[in-house]
Amino acid sequence: MAHTHEVASPRPLQVSIVGAGLGGLTAAIALRRSGHNVQVFESAEIKREIGAGITVQSSAVRVLRHLGVRVMSLRGVEYDGMARFDARTGLGQVHSWGVHKAEGSLPLACHRSDLHDELGHLATAGEGEGTPVQLHLGSKVVVCDPDAGSITLANGETIAADVVVGADGIHSTIRSSIMGRPVQPLACGISCFRLLLDASGLDDIPDLGWYTENPHANKAIVWTGSESFRMIFTYPVRDWTLINLVGSFADEDQEQPDWVPSATRQEVLDKFHDAHPKFLRLLDLPIVSPISKWKLRTVPALPTWVRGRAVLLGDSAHATVPFMGQGMYMHSYLYLPRGAAMALEDAGALGALLPLGTTKDEVPARLAAYETLRKERGEIVNQQSLARASNQSGPPFQGQELQTFLFGYDAVQVAQEYFSTHFSGGAGVV
Repeated sequence: MAHTHEVASPRPLQVSIVGAGLGGLTAAIALRRSGHNVQVFESAEIKREIGAGITVQSSAVRVLRHLGVRVMSLRGVEYDGMARFDARTGLGQVHSWGVHKAEGSLPLACHRSDLHDELGHLATAGEGEGTPVQLHLGSKVVVCDPDAGSITLANGETIAADVVVGADGIHSTIRSSIMGRPVQPLACGISCFRLLLDASGLDDIPDLGWYTENPHANKAIVWTGSESFRMIFTYPVRDWTLINLVGSFADEDQEQPDWVPSATRQEVLDKFHDAHPKFLRLLDLPIVSPISKWKLRTVPALPTWVRGRAVLLGDSAHATVPFMGQGMYMHSYLYLPRGAAMALEDAGALGALLPLGTTKDEVPARLAAYETLRKERGEIVNQQSLARASNQSGPPFQGQELQTFLFGYDAVQVAQEYFSTHFSGGAGVV
């Protein structure tokens, strides 16, 4: 009698992700869809994203669509360019980003919490591909053993895994464990106000035609000349019901001990008092969120993002300021927030490099491949953003080349092609 031999199913990896922000949840979805068992450990008892807007560039939209995110549920506002205005004269010009139209993948401006909620649902829901992610709130990770692939919680519990993903932000614990020492974020000399406005009364306030006449272009109001840096960046979210406003300014006193992380409408007006009156009329709209005041920080270039079974992702690896590139019009700054987009790219690439069938012994090589694909790109964005914010020259990316570099990138496809070339004898590509 003939004997049949059952082929053993591939063993899923055990994955511990530290941090339940946008990058951590996206990585959780990607690794869940790859067939692995994923746990996410978040120090906060209740994880809520700040009440502010976020721009999701085309490279990040591609990752979200690949992972099955219902982009329409984000209530985002598509945009395809930038309207840049001289703060004092009021003159402006619209610059369209043709690279988006060519590929049919427009970026979105949405509310951070809408994106975070959608990612959280997709990660933990019973339906969908793979085993639902286990989310552990109030679980602070105090140390990681990268070589063993284990993390230890504040309560003393140790969790062993095949992979540890450090998505725990700019003050990352996993970064310290990988480096073998604390790596403190650096002050960059720029702070900003962040707030949300009620857009329902836009048509009732005179002098706001400059804002509504180009509905598919985000707005940047810049102060030009030799003075210290100032800029207001604003865009609509939640189907045009809210307007997100970020007012950035040079700030040499970021280390003062009496820093207050909140502000008033009057403080915002005082900082940008010499803007053309039509721009300040935006602040006549009702303010529907607390006005927060942020000191922007960066993570210095790290010698590595990987050690043993642990890897860094998002701000823990490459936090930077959101000023990427410099425009031609009025020598103005081009505000291209890249933090979230880079984190989502990281997550998509990691999922593609760790498909089902990846063995525990293969993990270090796969993480090394992730670093090969992601580290240089992350550092270019970091370095050029810092250079532009300080009005220095950066890497030679301008115009269409810059747009293609930032927006035309497909992190999942690049990782899949790398996998096929270098690991074709291993697990399949998802």
